[in-house]
Amino acid sequence: MTAATVHTVQAAPTERSNRPLRLIALVAALVEFAFSGRYGFHRDELYYLAAGRHPALGYDDQPPLAPLWAGFTGLVAGSWPDWLELMLLRLPSALALGAIVLVAGRIAAEFGGSRRAQALAGLATATAPAVVISGHLLSTTIFDILVWSVLAWLLARWLRTRDDRLLLLLGITAGVGLQLKNLPLIYAAGLVAGLLIAGPREVFRRWQLWAGGLIALLIWAPNLWWQASHDWPQLQMTAVIREDADWGGRAGLLPFQVLLLGVPAAIVWATGLWRLLRDPAAARFRALGWAYLVVVGLVLATGGREYYPAGAYPALLASGAILLDGWLGDSVKRRRTVGWVAGISALSTLSLGLPVYPVSMLHATLQPAVNYDAGETVGWPDFAAQVAAVYRGLPEAERATAVLVAGNYGEAGALDHYGPSLGLPQVYSGHLAYWRWGPPPEGPGPVLVVGEGFEEADLRRECADVVHAATFDNGVHLDNDEQGADVWICRGPRRTWAELWPELRHL
Repeated sequence: MTAATVHTVQAAPTERSNRPLRLIALVAALVEFAFSGRYGFHRDELYYLAAGRHPALGYDDQPPLAPLWAGFTGLVAGSWPDWLELMLLRLPSALALGAIVLVAGRIAAEFGGSRRAQALAGLATATAPAVVISGHLLSTTIFDILVWSVLAWLLARWLRTRDDRLLLLLGITAGVGLQLKNLPLIYAAGLVAGLLIAGPREVFRRWQLWAGGLIALLIWAPNLWWQASHDWPQLQMTAVIREDADWGGRAGLLPFQVLLLGVPAAIVWATGLWRLLRDPAAARFRALGWAYLVVVGLVLATGGREYYPAGAYPALLASGAILLDGWLGDSVKRRRTVGWVAGISALSTLSLGLPVYPVSMLHATLQPAVNYDAGETVGWPDFAAQVAAVYRGLPEAERATAVLVAGNYGEAGALDHYGPSLGLPQVYSGHLAYWRWGPPPEGPGPVLVVGEGFEEADLRRECADVVHAATFDNGVHLDNDEQGADVWICRGPRRTWAELWPELRHL
């Protein structure tokens, strides 16, 4: 063995039993769970419930695990009140948030941080809007952040201990993550690039790393096969995401990171990145800093969503928490200042990220403007009820043969969920996976066309008679995506569904 290959194993982190960190994680998870039954289903959750009733190895826009969980909750809790079903549906998200907080603290421990540094890392993570908002819903985002955090922790631990069994765990974690969302590929690329840039490159000589990669591929293989056998719809989705960029697209990506974290946590994040890249004391873990820069570069190059790099935050917050811990020292004044800042940050995140207001007041707050998802959890029962009123207004003979078509997966999901109890027929849509669950049966009956994406001129080209039947109003003055949506009655279709259905598919 040459001197170049000698590695001194750093002493194990001290003070592993960290009650403050565990308390922060527990409170964060409990707060999320306490609010999980408020308002209503998000459009994505309604889509997941429908997808769960059509179990598959993959879907046009995502891997299968989140829809499969939703399908399970639909079986167990489908007859429960909405608020109770929501609490079950969102329970894994609340648990994932608590786990992210714990992992952030454990990364700080691997970096050599004290108990206080670990707690500060957990606190910064627990109050970051990106984590709190995504943890409120059954969303793939919160689990993606957890997967990235675990990958960072396992790599940091390997960098400290050189325990090659951790490389196998990296593969297992990545494989499970890829059954939830495809973004772990970006972080894996970032980590590989970081190791190539900053080292230690010896990791690429460890058979466990390659075996871990093979394990990840095997776990991911069923979804990969589904995508390949269905013409790679998720690759097609990347073009849609680029065209539908929020917050200024590529130009807004970097400034938006501050909004995702909040100003206090953003300061910890920025100093943590600096520490990983420049501080000699953190040289062992420099690959994690470079991984974040590579991830941001990849997201910029591909036109990805502004929240895509969020999974890399906990490692940077853990690094920054060590600097913050050193700055605090024994100063009572500084500790009080940090306490006040953390409290204000937590209250601000709660006010913008969780359903703390009466739904009738939501439109008058900043929350819908800052947090798009909040507005998408309001009004779905009323939406379905207003469509049902139009359907009941049809002559009885027409009701027997009527076809219901929705413009997007949220509208279709709401009609799927609430429609049976309202007497509505099965709903169809050309959006995402819904397109694969069609077309409607052929017949002469009228078509109720619901929601966004349909122009009157197009409907008149397809039907002999078109009547505008209703305009949706959520009743709480909230300007969300469905407010003002139209319901049309189309009679005398000029083409069969077999002819029309391929043209209705959209991503």
